[in-house]
Amino acid sequence: MTLTDKLNRPLRDLRISVTDRCNFRCIYCMPKEVFGSDYHFLDRSQILSFEEITRLARIFVSHGVGKIRLTGGEPLVRKDLHQLIAMLAEISPDLDLTLTTNGSLLARQAQALKDAGLKRVSVSLDSLDNEIFKAMNDVDFPVQKVIEGMDAAAAVGLGPIKVNMVVKRGLNESSILPMARFFKEKDYILRFIEYMDVGSTNGWRMDDVVSAAEIVKIINKEIPIESAEPNYRGEVAERWRYKDGSGEIGVIASVTQAFCKTCNRARLSAEGSLYTCLFAVKGHNMRDKMRNGATDEELSDFIAHVWGRRTDRYSELRSDNTISLPKVEMSHIGG
Repeated sequence: MTLTDKLNRPLRDLRISVTDRCNFRCIYCMPKEVFGSDYHFLDRSQILSFEEITRLARIFVSHGVGKIRLTGGEPLVRKDLHQLIAMLAEISPDLDLTLTTNGSLLARQAQALKDAGLKRVSVSLDSLDNEIFKAMNDVDFPVQKVIEGMDAAAAVGLGPIKVNMVVKRGLNESSILPMARFFKEKDYILRFIEYMDVGSTNGWRMDDVVSAAEIVKIINKEIPIESAEPNYRGEVAERWRYKDGSGEIGVIASVTQAFCKTCNRARLSAEGSLYTCLFAVKGHNMRDKMRNGATDEELSDFIAHVWGRRTDRYSELRSDNTISLPKVEMSHIGG
């Protein structure tokens, strides 16, 4: 049964965080000042097992979800993730099963992920300049290792490869054109993401946002592009096609051009809380319901109840008051 919320938005897309841990400390997501050596991550007993994730995913699919994206933290630090993918792939042959990763562990796992049933990957990379990239990931990880991961994924058929670049003013906007040129040649789809006020630890300021319009202008001045139709309703990336026919880019403008009215995503955190918005202040505990003996029907009814009451449109209402709210961290529920 397809669910719709108070604004008549269907539930189509589920993002599942499989861990709150990550081997990067990106300054816009998990800054070291907060996520340092003494930070207490979730205990293994607190996070959902593969069986619990699969059980909930099957219920979400019964409500109309056709796409599941695995996130983190960094999902590939979760041991034996390919086993979870194989379990999820058995739910339905039509399920669009994807993963977002920082790419650091992708080269060694790409074949196992593909064999298990993963369809596609998106890889985060914020610059081709090693010094800039290392400053952003803050663990001295080199660009080339991420590119090797992308290439390994492409070689085993986990494409089309999508590359996500978060643009922060004063830090990596000089990388916009080099990134566009490089991935145009590789025929990977580059998506620029406006720096967002997710969570409350990244020190977000509106002045740090390089707008989608500015990004498009920078690229179009050197490499002519034209607007392209979305692939499907609710697609968050605004598509732009190179006029010479050599590929496309995307721009995700959740700050300057809110797309709340078509948002069809739910998010499940690593410890089993259901969130109905990336900028949510609180979630709905599904783990304890499961572990206290809830039936599939009861869990299904709970999902329907939560989604049916959904009115989220944070990006449309963003203000000084909402920016300061204690929102859930991106590392906890994925992007």
